[in-house]
Amino acid sequence: MSGEKSKPDSHRAAYLGILSLGIVSLMGDIVYEGSRGIIPDYLTFLGAALTLVSLVGGLGEFLGYAMRLLGGYLADTTRAYWAFIFLGYGLIIAIPLLGPLHLLGLGMTIVLVMLERIGKAIRSPSRDTVLSIISKDVGAGKAFGLHELLDQTGAIIGPAMVATLMLISANNYILTFTFLFVPFFILLIVLAYTYKGIGSRVAVIEKQRVKVKSALGKNFYIYTLAVLLNTMGLIPYMIILAKASNILQPYGEQWIVPLIYMLIQGIDAPAALIFGYVYDKIGIKILAAPFLISIVPSLLTFSSNELSSLWVSAVFFGLVLGMQESIYRAAVSDFTPISSRGTAYGIFNTIYGVGFLASGSLYGLLIALNVPFAFLACYAVATQILAAFLLLRSIAGIKPSN
Repeated sequence: MSGEKSKPDSHRAAYLGILSLGIVSLMGDIVYEGSRGIIPDYLTFLGAALTLVSLVGGLGEFLGYAMRLLGGYLADTTRAYWAFIFLGYGLIIAIPLLGPLHLLGLGMTIVLVMLERIGKAIRSPSRDTVLSIISKDVGAGKAFGLHELLDQTGAIIGPAMVATLMLISANNYILTFTFLFVPFFILLIVLAYTYKGIGSRVAVIEKQRVKVKSALGKNFYIYTLAVLLNTMGLIPYMIILAKASNILQPYGEQWIVPLIYMLIQGIDAPAALIFGYVYDKIGIKILAAPFLISIVPSLLTFSSNELSSLWVSAVFFGLVLGMQESIYRAAVSDFTPISSRGTAYGIFNTIYGVGFLASGSLYGLLIALNVPFAFLACYAVATQILAAFLLLRSIAGIKPSN
């Protein structure tokens, strides 16, 4: 009887932890995703040339992914997951500090922008590890799907809030950045509540794991290589938006372009949750679906100059993105033992970022060279078929994680 009672209690605690971490991410996204739309303009306002603005953006994204290797390794070595989570989310304060510290000039602004990106790298492996641990009783797919749904909700609310603040303040950057202290402090309160609620439960599971750090098996690396090829073959959303802008420019209707981006985000969030549930029912084989669906947006974007094709392309891109951010991350827990999971998430997220960097570079080069559609189509199809093959190979040798 006590066992029957403890199971619902365990599920309730798991969902509470997942929901709390999701709200933390939601608040974090309100702050930093909201600010990303005005940071380039703000840097220009402070006197930065476009070259410097581009460099800051590229370096920030590089740090946000590359340092996850270090973040994951340190998390596994020290087992101080919560310390890295608190530090990583705490560094989001760099964004609202852009307001009161504006008098320190362009250099300090760039430092603060970089600190926020470093914070993301520090917290991500530890947060994903904690999510994988507490989701043991309810399913990793549901956990990462719900987390991504809340995360993306913040990514939609944030830009809308910042746009509203800029509108009513007559483009007052200082006031807008400073107001972001409000969601930041809410983030800290929810994070403290989350730690109080599930911190001890994570610690208990940690004590049950093997004391010696286990090596990551070859199947994990094959899976990560498959994800690398998948992201390399998926057309960047920026190309979808740029092509839409070119089509709309003669009509002066570029205001439609942000709506296409909103559609991508709007599809991403529910797709993450839905496919998270499907993942827990069907298993890791469901990952073959987004790999093959990734072919569609690439073909639609290049095969037609009709705006309707780009709308459909955006829908499929949103579907893939939602699955990448949920069930791709959930699958890592099936390939890795708890003792090395921070390192695994660090490697996975870094390679995931490298894949998007390669995709943007390769597709940009192919477009600049004006290669025929047939060549682009062959590249898009070949990368995804090879990625799916590697995925199935990695699944064939999978063993239950510790």
